[in-house]
Amino acid sequence: MGQQRNMTNPLTGMHALGVLALELAGGASPQQAAMSSEQAGELAERMGRDLAKLVPQVAGMELVFAGAHFDPAEVLRPGWPVHRRLLELQQRAPGRDQGPRLLAFGADAQGEIPMPLQADPALTGGCLRVLPFALVGNDPQQVQDAATALEDVLLAQGMAEADTALLAQRALGAQIEHARYLTLHDLVAMMSMQYDNQGLAALWPLLEAAMLQPEAEEWLQDGPEPLLRYANGEVRMALFDPAGWCAYYAHDAGECERLQRVYEQYLMRQRQMAAVLEAHGLDVLYVHVHAGQDARQLLAS
Repeated sequence: MGQQRNMTNPLTGMHALGVLALELAGGASPQQAAMSSEQAGELAERMGRDLAKLVPQVAGMELVFAGAHFDPAEVLRPGWPVHRRLLELQQRAPGRDQGPRLLAFGADAQGEIPMPLQADPALTGGCLRVLPFALVGNDPQQVQDAATALEDVLLAQGMAEADTALLAQRALGAQIEHARYLTLHDLVAMMSMQYDNQGLAALWPLLEAAMLQPEAEEWLQDGPEPLLRYANGEVRMALFDPAGWCAYYAHDAGECERLQRVYEQYLMRQRQMAAVLEAHGLDVLYVHVHAGQDARQLLAS
């Protein structure tokens, strides 16, 4: 699964970040893209109660919650944009310095969803949807203790209480199999295992680098997989013509025509990987490579 990376707080600041993860039953998407602001407030109260039972340190922290559901790939993007939007909303909300607040955001009275909380309609249909939350505090030690405890507790014990799950089900018009709390790092680990099960383990080190060490460089260069390089927030993918593909992967030149179907499968694999990378917010730049050219040098230039 690649080199283990430093799993520090994804965003620098006085907060701990997580999601309420909903495993949907029967493959049916929720009927509502977001719950009403009133429903979001009620759900946030129950979430705060649940989390405080699991980790008492969070009781004195602000809870900021978005009552809109996202594909996990939208949350697991470089810079953690969904949670960053939540923290921006928290900074702008009235009532600061008046004690811990419970801030919940949902659709307005007309059912309109604020732009920061609009999920990508192209990424609906998955069996796992996540609703982001942030816990914000003023005491560095309290925040650190809470974040550490959440990492220790949620993955194993973080099932939402039954009334919390039922409220989420009713508010979103969803059939929910399980509702559980996860830290962002828990979600990273869960998606890593899912991609492994889906035959995408080779791609994970690039995604992990983009999320956790965006300044790093990472290659996927093990045949027969496509050739990719991640650097500077961008993925460059070698786009071989048939002769270039045959040469790079050391197929016998006389067999290239016979291997046309294998080449087409290779192109399908490229499209699959590009779609996953783009879902995680990574730009994919295709670099044309012809027979006789140095593919690695072209991708590194």
